[in-house]
Amino acid sequence: MTAASSHSTRAHSFNAAAAQYAANRPSYPPALFDVIEELAGRPLAGARVVDVGAGTGIATALLHARGAEVIAVEPGDGMATQFRRAHPAIPIVRGTGDALPLADSSADLLTYAQAWHWTDPAHSIPEALRVLRPGGALALWWNTYALDVPWIAAQAERIQDFFGIDPVVEKNGASARAADPEDRVDFTRRVVRWSRRIPIDTHLANLGSHSIFLVHGEASTTFLAEEGAHLLKAFPDGTVEETYDVDLLVATHT
Repeated sequence: MTAASSHSTRAHSFNAAAAQYAANRPSYPPALFDVIEELAGRPLAGARVVDVGAGTGIATALLHARGAEVIAVEPGDGMATQFRRAHPAIPIVRGTGDALPLADSSADLLTYAQAWHWTDPAHSIPEALRVLRPGGALALWWNTYALDVPWIAAQAERIQDFFGIDPVVEKNGASARAADPEDRVDFTRRVVRWSRRIPIDTHLANLGSHSIFLVHGEASTTFLAEEGAHLLKAFPDGTVEETYDVDLLVATHT
């Protein structure tokens, strides 16, 4: 399998697991949206916001709750179906960040939550600049592993040993791949830490909803069973605290 086909397979893997994704993926803290407003230079309330690669609507719903006039863009059948089921009042259109189905200068803010790395910046950056109004902003963010937490660092090592894929490079390196090849945007970066306490089963279902696991089938089932036993030994009360650093990049359109 070529790198391009592997990337495509992983990008489409979420559609069959949309319900699992919606039920178990982490959300985002209120402080994140405070920082977005600060860096964008305007409140979310009343802003015309486009959430691209919206998935099941985790970020979209939070933007809507802050008073944004938000529309979602999502390419996947399964994810879009789950979105409509959970958020019938929020409009969603089908499309990708590389070819946005939106008019020129029609948005105050474009957001990509856990989604920019599935685009090609050579296309998605000019598309963002086309759709943004002058003075608008592009915001990209990822929940990344807090590797100073020992159990999280140890788990990342076990994932790498089992799959031969470094989840830290995969996930924590996403923002490094956001660079504009032609320097048309200048990102400001902030990091927002937060955490959630959840049952081990929810944590494992969260892990299993990531593309690394979705494309490895039976091997993933084996790993998650072994990981569950390991975590239960380390956390006999059956609860873990997932700690995240939200890696945020914001650029304004002049």
